[in-house]
Amino acid sequence: MGLLSKKDAKLITDPLADNNPITIQVLGICSALAITADLKASIVMAIAVLFVLAIGNVVISLLRNIIPSKIRIIVQLIVVAALVIIVDIILKAFAYELSKTLSVFVGLIITNCIIMGRFEAFALANGPWRSFLDGIGNSLGYGVILVIVGFFRELLGSGTLLGIKVLGDPIEKTGVYAYGYENNGFMLLAPMALITLGIIIWVQRSRNKALIEN
Repeated sequence: MGLLSKKDAKLITDPLADNNPITIQVLGICSALAITADLKASIVMAIAVLFVLAIGNVVISLLRNIIPSKIRIIVQLIVVAALVIIVDIILKAFAYELSKTLSVFVGLIITNCIIMGRFEAFALANGPWRSFLDGIGNSLGYGVILVIVGFFRELLGSGTLLGIKVLGDPIEKTGVYAYGYENNGFMLLAPMALITLGIIIWVQRSRNKALIEN
């Protein structure tokens, strides 16, 4: 018998595509628009949400039978706020410049609809193991979209990936710039993040007609 049953495996695989928290559930859009002009920031935000949601889901699941119903939202906020503080401290200690880039958006993880939604909809009704898998799956689904959007925005907007010049030097006119290519500055603006996300949603629905709403 494998480590994961088919039912448990779906907790990880479903949010990656057919039940993606961003493209299907339309949650967590703010960070997808705000920090994806830089691929590195997108990856770090994805890892931060992975840590907060996976650990947070387990904590809420362990406490689910002793949390009074009337204060469950307050307890959830305390748990996620504590985890976000840990993430913020680690970023400031090991990646200070990146922590300044993400700045307020790390704090906004506290109010991320995906995290609070999974606490409320799943962790409060399931055991720690399944809640952990649900947290991993939904955070990976969130992270995949952030990385895809960040990849195209940085590549087409700056000609770089993770700060490394991959299209050539725009000043010395090497690489694709030698043929007249210019970076698209519009890609670095928030509206283009929304357009890129819209294209991803369109591609996803065109490949799976069942996702198209009647």
